[in-house]
Amino acid sequence: MLDSKPLLIAREFPELHRSDLQTLQVNLGYLCNLSCTHCHVNAGPKRKELMDLATINLILDVIRARNVQTLDLTGGAPELNPHFRYLVQEARKLGVEVIDRCNLTILLEPGQEDLAQFLADHEVTVVASLPCYSQKNVDAQRGKGVFDGSVQGLHILNELGYGMPNSHLTLSLVYNPGGAFLPPPQAALEADYKKRLKEDFNIEFHDLFTITNMPISRFGSMLMSKGEFEDYMALLESAYQAHNLDTVMCRSTVSVDWQGNLFDCDFNQMLHMPALDDHYEPRHLSDLLKSDLKGDEIQVAGHCLGCTAGQGSSCGGAL
Repeated sequence: MLDSKPLLIAREFPELHRSDLQTLQVNLGYLCNLSCTHCHVNAGPKRKELMDLATINLILDVIRARNVQTLDLTGGAPELNPHFRYLVQEARKLGVEVIDRCNLTILLEPGQEDLAQFLADHEVTVVASLPCYSQKNVDAQRGKGVFDGSVQGLHILNELGYGMPNSHLTLSLVYNPGGAFLPPPQAALEADYKKRLKEDFNIEFHDLFTITNMPISRFGSMLMSKGEFEDYMALLESAYQAHNLDTVMCRSTVSVDWQGNLFDCDFNQMLHMPALDDHYEPRHLSDLLKSDLKGDEIQVAGHCLGCTAGQGSSCGGAL
């Protein structure tokens, strides 16, 4: 796979510093039941990396020490970590909002038949990837049959109350562009999603998040192999909006990899660009027991244009 990192670190980007820590985004491992073309962590069924119990207990210690408001669980398929349910249960006891970044088809996997009920019982916020309301487009990005499985998963969640009007069980969907272009305006696309999914499949959900494809990992390699990398970077640069710097997620979120190493965002994690202390040493989860990292300089490069282009992009959608 071609590596876009050298091309990204050669680009300049405005200096950024951390504000108050609000969210821990934890990658529980790269094991997944899918292998999506836009996946920036290169997750898949053959990956072996999984966070161990000692690191998961350290996460709980950090939540207590730093009064973290939100625990955002990602992967791979985070639910395939054997300690996923333990972490969810213990975090919810601490009053923390828990987000499960769910690929929907995981709800149909053998051994996961009770997963949706578990999420509902613990009032976990579900953020589910559905890059389009078209079967053709989804299967092209994520694999044959994934769209049908996603629809089944959404029906299971709706039956439990997820995504229904006035329900406290929050269900948000995530759109990723199917190519080298920026997402359309989030509000208009959300309206289209709601109309099509309701009419075609009787599916309800609360919000749609549009997330820009980052020129890293599989997507970055694909751009390079097709000779489209520079064109995509030019698109991001031309759409740069300085006001988005105020609300980029890296200012209030810390990304934790499966080994407990800290990064300023999930994308930096995949580029092996760790969060650094005053001595330029990589930071670890245990550092958060001593400090919330406020004021630390954020590691930036050319891919950061993806979060600041146009309407902006974050794990919570447009900025």
